[in-house]
Amino acid sequence: MTRILVTGGAGFIGSHYVRELLTGGYPAWADAEVTVLDRLTYAGNLANLAPVEGRYAFEHGDICDAGLLARVVPGHDVVLNFAAESHVDRSIASAGEFVRTNVLGVQTLMQACLDAGVPRVVQVSTDEVYGSVETGSWDEDAPLAPNSPYSAAKAGGDMIALAYFRTHGLPVSLTRCGNNYGSYQYPEKVIPLFATNLMDGGSVPLYGDGGNVRDWIHAADHCRGIQLVAERGAPGEVYHIAGTAELTNLELTGRLLDALGLGWDRVERVADRKGHDRRYSLSDAKLRALGYAPMVPFDEGLAGTVRWYEANRDWWEPLKNSAGRDR
Repeated sequence: MTRILVTGGAGFIGSHYVRELLTGGYPAWADAEVTVLDRLTYAGNLANLAPVEGRYAFEHGDICDAGLLARVVPGHDVVLNFAAESHVDRSIASAGEFVRTNVLGVQTLMQACLDAGVPRVVQVSTDEVYGSVETGSWDEDAPLAPNSPYSAAKAGGDMIALAYFRTHGLPVSLTRCGNNYGSYQYPEKVIPLFATNLMDGGSVPLYGDGGNVRDWIHAADHCRGIQLVAERGAPGEVYHIAGTAELTNLELTGRLLDALGLGWDRVERVADRKGHDRRYSLSDAKLRALGYAPMVPFDEGLAGTVRWYEANRDWWEPLKNSAGRDR
């Protein structure tokens, strides 16, 4: 039996991974015994794991808590770190929690894995650590040039993780991915924010000229890539998990309006985000050489995501109401 620890497993991407793992999506680990460790911040929600309730062990805690990790980490065969503060706008308003979780938290977790002799570790990261690229696509050797406090903190955590491999031999691999979408995504992110605003009869805020380009990937494809790296990736290596659609924010907004049968009168132009990266794009040739290929076409995945939010108001309405009270 493979014992797997998923940190941040009650968040959007981590919970998708856990649900898929525990419902037979990754046959190599069909017998897995899963522990989820999550701090349950505003974006961590045990309701995200309701479909697999009772099939995993849960630890409520923080990856910055060395004492907790010393108790929880030993005995696991694989540790996958999804835990992160991830919303760029929040990092611009207040960066401290991002540095704490995304840098110190990674260091604390890597040390715990080293102390426990964990044989396999995967650190989940983002394409945003590279900054912005005008043309072409980044490969894994591209220099890091983050622009937001969020991406700078993720870059710091990445370098810490790789330093634990180079210095101590910790068998950690690293994944970097584009913009995710899918069910159970906290409604501050652009697709669920726009979709739920429109469903409620509201408008959507479009930054600047809408020309910023993002590489979109369904959470199912992202997690499939992570699983491949966990099973077959080389320690000390970085692997890109590219999306299936490079779209400007203007194009994405148009797709969402079309999906809901609405017009451009529902779009409100707002001032651009500070330090807003213009374009992200990843080359995933290295992962494809291991057998990876995305399986969710963007239009199909977006339509399914919109349907999910239409059918699950009881999940997202309390989150939006709570966010409104907190701000």
